[in-house]
Order: sequence, then structure tokens, then C-alpha cells
Amino acid sequence: MTRLGILGGTFDPPHMAHLVIADQALGQLKLERVLFVPAGQQPLKHNRTTTPVELRVAMTQLAIAGNPAFELSRVDVDRPGPHYTADMLKLLREAYPGSLLYLLIGSDSLHDLLHWRDPARIVAQARLAVMRRPGFAPDMSALEVALPGIAERVEWVDAPGLDVSSSDIQRRVREGRSIRYLVPRAVESLIVEQRLYAS
Repeated sequence: MTRLGILGGTFDPPHMAHLVIADQALGQLKLERVLFVPAGQQPLKHNRTTTPVELRVAMTQLAIAGNPAFELSRVDVDRPGPHYTADMLKLLREAYPGSLLYLLIGSDSLHDLLHWRDPARIVAQARLAVMRRPGFAPDMSALEVALPGIAERVEWVDAPGLDVSSSDIQRRVREGRSIRYLVPRAVESLIVEQRLYAS
């Protein structure tokens, strides 16, 4: 059975922490591939301005180009919104029948999982590959009460705690500061070329 990792996000921009998380999950969970799934329209970020989707897709493609085990999926961007994780997983299960899906998330996302749309359907469709984040210790007992069986669906991934965020990178660009080593060089070049985040 093919084991696929799923890393979804706005990727505005994709950064080194995304790549490290994917690489650590790839090795520790013996995944064959990690699919990077840029979000079309994230329901939880409806009040934020995001970079046009094709530029986010282009940045993601550039970020993962050096690793043959990383693959871009347009499953979210090529369909009308709003985009919910449960629906995205359903489409991926149809696209990769018989595959075992691992949704890569941080412990902050696991902490907030009950606020997501249809969390029971998410847990039914994919195992949760969870990276610990400082300050977020999910209450597994409470989650188990709300979503019986979730404890058996969680696998912890030991990934370095890189405190890198897309919003911080955007802020650094606005302030004219360096983002070298925070994003892949090709992504940095595209940000400069397209004048992203500058204003």
C-alpha cells in the first residue's frame, strides 16, 4: 500500500520549515511521496489578503523542485471554494485509490482540530502526522471524547522546531530585511522579481 503524506497550506510563501517537516515525515513514516497542496481559498483565513494562487503555486513548485519525493497537487486550486480539508482528502483518496494518507499538521492544528469543518471525516480519511509545536499540547483525552478513536490515528513526527512563518517572512520583505536561508533561493528570486509582499 502506497503511503502518501499530504502537506496543505497557503504557502504564501513556502519556506524552509515546510520542507523540513515534509522531509522528516517522509523518512520517519516511510512515505513514498509528500504531496504539497496549495490552498485555493482557506476558510479560516477569509479575512486575509493572499498572493494570487498561480504565484503561490509557482513558488511551491520552485520550493520542492530539488526533491523527487515531493510533488505538487492542484487538487484545491483547480476547484471552486470554499476549500475544506475533509473535501480535499476525499478527492485525493479518489485520485490515489488504495493509498494510506497521512495529513501533516502541527500540534497547534491538532489543538484546534475540533474547530475545523467535519473533523470526524478528516480523521476517518487520513492518519494525522503531527509535529510538536512549542506552547501547544493538545488535550488528547478531550479529543478522544469528541472524536473516538483519534488517538490511534495520530503519529508523532520528531521534527526540529524551526520558528519560521510565512507572515514573518512577508513582514521581513516589507521591512527590506533579508529572507535568505528562510526560503529556497529560487523562491526568494521569484519574490524579488514579482515584488511580492513589498507594500
